[in-house]
Amino acid sequence: MTAPIAVQLYTLRDHIDTDPSPMFDRLAQAGLVGVESAGMYGRTAEQYGAALRAAGLELCSAHIGIDPRSDRWRDDFAAELDAHRTAGATRAVVPMLFPNQFSDLDRVARSAELLNAANDIARSRDMSLGYHNHFWEFVELDGRHALNHLFDRCDPSLFAEIDIYWATVGGVDAATLVADLGDRVRLLHIKDGPADSHESAMVAVGQGAVPIADIVHAAPAAEWHIIELDRCETDMVDAVIASHDFLATSGLSTSAR
Repeated sequence: MTAPIAVQLYTLRDHIDTDPSPMFDRLAQAGLVGVESAGMYGRTAEQYGAALRAAGLELCSAHIGIDPRSDRWRDDFAAELDAHRTAGATRAVVPMLFPNQFSDLDRVARSAELLNAANDIARSRDMSLGYHNHFWEFVELDGRHALNHLFDRCDPSLFAEIDIYWATVGGVDAATLVADLGDRVRLLHIKDGPADSHESAMVAVGQGAVPIADIVHAAPAAEWHIIELDRCETDMVDAVIASHDFLATSGLSTSAR
């Protein structure tokens, strides 16, 4: 069973102003099934959800950040969850924690406590919560990667959104990583590029050095394949559509829901 294709809208941040509807229509016409939000472009939750539905797209998940330095982070996080739940999301993802939060096992434990607290807030709203990695979570601590220590300390209901490109840049075999995490991997961020440095430009999926097929086959529990390209030297919309076409025509993902 292949997973449907979505795009993380951070990818298209330079192509959407205050009205996302034209881009939603273009994505749907290209065959994408869903989007993962990165804000609502000044729209209300009702307007944002209505624009998605009008285009025939699903809100597969929502990136919602946490600032633990703020005394109000719980209230702010809850408010964002409520808005995205109204727009149609049932999944939320913490897009990052800072590198220093993975520098030793004590900090990893505190990061897990933070995510568990956020997970409790999400579950009280009938939403599931995940964590999205970058490359700095793959520092080795006590013989294992910090990301593995993190998930060991998190509630089992907190899922993994594995960014396969950043994992590769972090020096790990992404196929082995997702296989080891197993059913915990509910979402895959699929991106491609040289995978030699976090500073390198990315390319359309299927045109870089990342073994996309091996990784996808190692993560059968993934419910969505989400294209995300942080930066490209080519037109970003064209790169997203080419990425969709590669995933769909290769049979790795589906344009049906």
